[in-house]
Amino acid sequence: MLRSVGLPGLLICLAACARPPANNEAADLAAIAEFNRQYLAAINGADIDALADLTTEGHMMISSGGPPLVGKQALVDAMSAAFERVVFNESWAPEETVVSGDLAYQRGTFVVVATPKAGGDATRTTGNFLRIYRRQPDGAWLMVRDSFNSQRGRP
Repeated sequence: MLRSVGLPGLLICLAACARPPANNEAADLAAIAEFNRQYLAAINGADIDALADLTTEGHMMISSGGPPLVGKQALVDAMSAAFERVVFNESWAPEETVVSGDLAYQRGTFVVVATPKAGGDATRTTGNFLRIYRRQPDGAWLMVRDSFNSQRGRP
């Protein structure tokens, strides 16, 4: 039998047999959408404990105007300080989500209304985001990179 298949056929068969079973894309997309719902609820509810639970040690947030926030503690520190000063009402509108194995990316737009706790006018920021998610060993999807910018006009 091996002679009739030949070495190329055998290699193709072995590669196909070694592949992990295909993931259920609909389930992956639903899990990422649920993660986003929980993450937004943590931001809008100023729930730093929930936000920390949803953040990996290697998380990185990249935004304009400063260096990236690298790691869970950097995000927790920055968001704790922000929660002391501001009430957030944030929403996301994903436009594209692509899953490939244990990685996924999502791009879309966001709106953030930030109301100072000390009083004053709220600010409204709109922009674009690009996020990378990684499937964890337990099967859960978590965001590992978060990059966003505002939609201010280009000079």
